[in-house]
Amino acid sequence: MGDYELSDLQHGKAECRLVSVDRVSTGSTTEARHVLHDLNVTTQLRGDFATAYTDGDNSHVHATDTQKNSVFALAREHGVTSPEAFLLVLADHWAAQPWVTGTWFAAEHYAWERLPANAHSFVRCGQETRTAWVQTYGDDRFVLGGLQDLVLLKSTGSEFRGFPRDRFTTLAETDDRVLSTSVTATWRYGSGAARSTEVDHDATYAAVRSALLDAFAGTHSLALQQTIHAMATAALDSCPELAEIRIACPNKHHFLVDLAPFDLDNPGPDGAVYLAADRPYGLISATVSRAGDPAEPRAWAGIR
Repeated sequence: MGDYELSDLQHGKAECRLVSVDRVSTGSTTEARHVLHDLNVTTQLRGDFATAYTDGDNSHVHATDTQKNSVFALAREHGVTSPEAFLLVLADHWAAQPWVTGTWFAAEHYAWERLPANAHSFVRCGQETRTAWVQTYGDDRFVLGGLQDLVLLKSTGSEFRGFPRDRFTTLAETDDRVLSTSVTATWRYGSGAARSTEVDHDATYAAVRSALLDAFAGTHSLALQQTIHAMATAALDSCPELAEIRIACPNKHHFLVDLAPFDLDNPGPDGAVYLAADRPYGLISATVSRAGDPAEPRAWAGIR
């Protein structure tokens, strides 16, 4: 038998579906205005748990069921505003518990829009899902926000040419193509913003999302890589509280359909018909950081 080392110990409760309904007084004698927050929360604790693995000794293990209960109880005690702010409430709670030396919390946030008929009816809205993470290592704290499944398309204003060719290259160069993608973006707050209670995470989310959309639409793309860089820098320009952003984009390919057998031109002077292929697809990603800011790899642990 060899000697072994045990590491990377963590445990928690995955995907706690939390819906919080706040009743806000409107001064009306008939009904209050309801505010809906819909989250999917995952908790993970890091700490002195080795004997549970080596000896089956659970005396230092905070049960995952306890972690689940903390999600709902702390939501009731503190309320839910932004997903980042709620994860920070969880982080403060668990950082004070014995044998816990670090934490990892994640949330997906689903958007709802109030219907005009009354103050308590909603329709699910927004194609993308908002995301958030809070990680702690002792006194060090990291806050990340993000989004996923933001599907974008531009029907022109995109090229791809000048790439190397070899005996396996069949792709034709083009100076006019459909560019479509599904954006996953994650941004890290700088150290000062991560510790501040004054940061408006909702406003930052809205500003980053707007910057991503404007850059996608406004960039004449010579490659999806160039578009990603333009989107990332636009997001950082719009939000000085952010230190870096990671963006990953699949290239959702659209191929012109050969309609020559039917005596139809494609494309023609009045338009074109494409096959939208779902796989395989190109997958392009990059991280853009502010020059001079130190890298923080611990902030990204466990985050794809």
